[in-house]
Amino acid sequence: MNNNKMKKLTLITILSLFVFNFIFGQDQEKYAKLTKDGEEVIGIVELNKEKAKVNLDKTLVALLDTVLQNDQKYRQELRWIEEKYGRESEEMKAQWKIISQQDSINLIIVKKILDERGWLGADVIGGKGTQALFLVIQHSNLEIQDKYLPMMREAVSKGSACASMLAFLEDRVALEKNEKQIYGSQIGQNPETGEYYLQPLIDPDNVDKRRADVGLDSIQNYISNWGLTWDVEEYKKKLSEYENTSKYL
Repeated sequence: MNNNKMKKLTLITILSLFVFNFIFGQDQEKYAKLTKDGEEVIGIVELNKEKAKVNLDKTLVALLDTVLQNDQKYRQELRWIEEKYGRESEEMKAQWKIISQQDSINLIIVKKILDERGWLGADVIGGKGTQALFLVIQHSNLEIQDKYLPMMREAVSKGSACASMLAFLEDRVALEKNEKQIYGSQIGQNPETGEYYLQPLIDPDNVDKRRADVGLDSIQNYISNWGLTWDVEEYKKKLSEYENTSKYL
């Protein structure tokens, strides 16, 4: 929210309270106090915004913004390439080759940052920067994921990383180790039929509670992005089948 919008919102709130007080016969002293409080709120917000800007490492913010763009732009093209040319087409293979090359470049950048400065928070690298750190590690191999998973856990405990992002990494690592995921963040695709499914999950009955604990939406809302419907009893019946066909996206 920019400065003008913040001021307008605060002034509208103050005016609304004034009208309310006038209608119901409240005295002017209370209105004066509300006005003063509103002005103080604006001052505090502006001061905090300026402090946040000072803490930002602008060089890293710009670098990680590029990393994030390069991580996502080629992946975002996958769906239409698959729809146009097919899942096993040469075009899809070529796209994955580009993604792999870009991931390698991104990993060199992110590893250097993590090894030298640790898992930085949004106060230093901005919101997009924190996304970039997570996605690059999430898209790496198990060795890299395993190395930086403890670092991200510690960052979450200190408020420097997002618990919901950590949940995705926890799930990915678990599946890589042939274990079941915890939060249901990983979707699989049957290599023969192309159908999507929720990859093997521990204690399916309580998945929504675990998801809520880390700030994730319900499992039904999440898997609906792949046209799936959550039926816990049906899922438990098919769990052994999913374990044998596990292949995440």
